Parts: sequence; structure tokens; C-alpha cells
Amino acid sequence: MRWSRRNLHSFLSIRSPATLCLLLLAFLFVIAPVAAHAYGLTEYHLPPELLKKSEALYRTRMLTFVAGTVYGIVLLIALLYFRVGARYRDWAERSSSRRFVQALVFVPLLSITLDSLSLPISIYGHSLSLNYGLSVQGWGSWFWDWIKNELIGVVIATLLVWGLFAILRRWPRRWWFYAWLATIPVIVLLVFITPVFIDPLFNQFDPLEQKQPQLVTELEKVMHRGGLSIERSRMFEMRASDKVTTYNAYVTGIGASKRVVVWDNTSKDLTIPQTMFVFGHEQGHYVLNHIIKGMSFAVGGLLLVFYLAYRTVGGLIRRWGASWGVRDPADWASFPVLLLIFTVASTVAQPVVVGVTRHMEHEADIYGLEVIHGLVPDSEAVAAQAFQKLGEKGLSYPTPNPLYVLWTYDHPTIADRVTFAAQYQPWNEGKPTRFVH
Repeated sequence: MRWSRRNLHSFLSIRSPATLCLLLLAFLFVIAPVAAHAYGLTEYHLPPELLKKSEALYRTRMLTFVAGTVYGIVLLIALLYFRVGARYRDWAERSSSRRFVQALVFVPLLSITLDSLSLPISIYGHSLSLNYGLSVQGWGSWFWDWIKNELIGVVIATLLVWGLFAILRRWPRRWWFYAWLATIPVIVLLVFITPVFIDPLFNQFDPLEQKQPQLVTELEKVMHRGGLSIERSRMFEMRASDKVTTYNAYVTGIGASKRVVVWDNTSKDLTIPQTMFVFGHEQGHYVLNHIIKGMSFAVGGLLLVFYLAYRTVGGLIRRWGASWGVRDPADWASFPVLLLIFTVASTVAQPVVVGVTRHMEHEADIYGLEVIHGLVPDSEAVAAQAFQKLGEKGLSYPTPNPLYVLWTYDHPTIADRVTFAAQYQPWNEGKPTRFVH
């Protein structure tokens, strides 16, 4: 069909409501998406069906967070009220006069009790992930992971609690300071050994070079662009697809155990340029020393919490110790009191903790944008599209409540990350870059 000026004039002169509606629908579903693709993604959006699912999941998670926080505090209060800690202490003291043997009885009993009573919340969380397609891990595998985590946790907790109460009995007035000092090498040791000895118990890690040789070559360009050299032996692909459907990558370990891990879902579903951005983000954590900074922040926060525990545990025991069956702060039965103090303190401090983490994640986003600029065409669009895919796969709700974000989000919202990625163009605005020069 040939179009003349008269045809065009007749078309533009149509005034019927039905025709106008058809034109509007054509713009919304055909012209607008094409234009958005042509000019690049500028904001996070979800199709109607995914938006409905993400909102339902978001509201459920928000309620679960509140309920789980309240339940954790109430559970500790209930254990004190029913003198569970005192009963376990009596069993431990009857078993042996040696403090380490008592710890071998008391700590596992209390730890398993707390974790078992919290298990329904964990089961509900996994069920939620299965129902929304975020997880594919069967219940047998999930419970085996829970058991392994429980065994590791019991061993570590037994040693730490035994050491804490040895310090508390030896230095009743300065235990908080010496206990804090003792936690520093423990934190460093755990960060060092986790990627080498603990993580492989839960997931399979393969050299990235074996699984994605072409990708490794491209990632080395990102490293060269940032003036960094990460040995190929420190680059791994984690087989996350056995358990989850979402995307992720991370930096872990310190010193000889430091490594970059890319989930296989990420490297398979994202394009190479998008994966280069994700890797660039993780390289940013590496270059900007975020692991060391995070550990330093955690150590500083622990000092405050230990001092708070020292200032409050004695008063709580004097007020309610008789009804709880707690004799004094050095009594094994006082450990649930200390746990209650730590839990309340960590809940109150959570906005600060996740705020610091959120800031470091934003810095890594900036680094990732800067380090791939010039390596891939339309680097800003590549980063925005990577965040869009991340949000779609994880069913990230576009407009979460700001208070909920403040209290729980350890990353910027996906909507903020997409917008920032699309708009961050210092090289086009005559401004200096922050991290990659």
C-alpha cells in the first residue's frame, strides 16, 4: 500500500475514541519499548506479572523480617524465663568439674536448642524461595546443608564461649576489653579459612579458566584496565545452579585465600560485557580493600557491644537473676543474657551496619562502571541492563519502603542502581573519575 499526503492527512485527522485507544496502545507496547531500547535503559521496570510476584514476595519478606526479629528476642527471653540455661548449666556441672568439659555439654545443648526452635522460620524461608522460583534445592539437600552448618557452628561456638567465660572469670572487670581483643584474631582466621575449608562443604568451586576460558580472557582486560593482576588460580566459578536460579558474584578471603567467585548462573545467562561489569564490581571490592575495611568496622562495632554488655549484664542479673536461675555473670547460665544483649544491640545497630555495606557496594558499582568504560560499547547501558536482569531474576521490588531499605538493604535498591548506572557518565561531562584513572 502506497501512502500519499492525503492518506497521511486522513490518518492524522481520525477522532474516534476507539482509534485513539488503539494508537495509544501501539505507542505503549510497540513504539515506546523500541525507543527505550534504542536510547538505553534508564530506569528499572518489571512486566506486570513479575511486578505482581515481586510485590507479593517483598511484602512477605518484610513481614517475615519483623516476625523473625521479634521471635528471636522473645525466644531468648523465654529460655531465660523457663530457666533452660540454668538447667543446662546444672547438667554441665554435674558432668565434670573441668570447665572445658562443661563447655562441651552446655554450649552444644543451648546452641542446638536455639537453632532447632528457629528452624521453622528457616524452613518457611526456603519454602518461599522454592515457591517463587528463586531456589531449586531439594529438601534433602537443604536439610543436609543445615546439619553441616549446625555442626560447624557448634564447634566454633563451643570454643568461643569457653574462651569468653575463661576471660570473664579471670578478669571480671575488664573481661569486655580482653574478650574483644581475643575476637580480632578469631575474625581474621575465620575470614581466611572460610573460602578454603568451609565454603567447599556447601558448594562446588571450579577454576573459572576451565569452565569459561573465553570469559577469563575478557576479564583479564578488566584487570589490566584497572592496573590490577589477579592470578587465574584465584578466579572461580561456583556451581550455584544446583541450588538457586539467581545471579551473584563476590570477593572473599584475605591474603593467600583471597579470591573472586562468579556464580555459574551469572556467567551463563549474562552476556560477556555484562559479566565483565559484574566482575569489575567485584574487582572494585578487591582494589578498594572492602574486606579489610569491613573487618575493621566489625571489630570496632564489637568493642562497643562488648562494653555495652559489660555495663548491662550485671544489672540484669541482679534484677532478674534469681528468677532466671543465673548466679552471676561468670555463670554458664548467663550466656543467654549476653546473647539477648547482643541480639538487641545488633538489631538497633543494623541500619548503621547495612548502611556502611551499602556505601561500599555503591563504591564498587562506580568502580565497575569506570573500569569497563572503553572496553565495551555503551558501558553505562551494559551495567544498567545487568542490574535489570539481576532484578528480574531475583524479583526485586522496584519501590520498597525507605525505612525497610534503611534497616535491611545491604545493597542499594535495584531501581537506584539502574538509574545511577545509566546516568553516571563523568567522561562525557568533563568530570574526573573517582577510582579508575
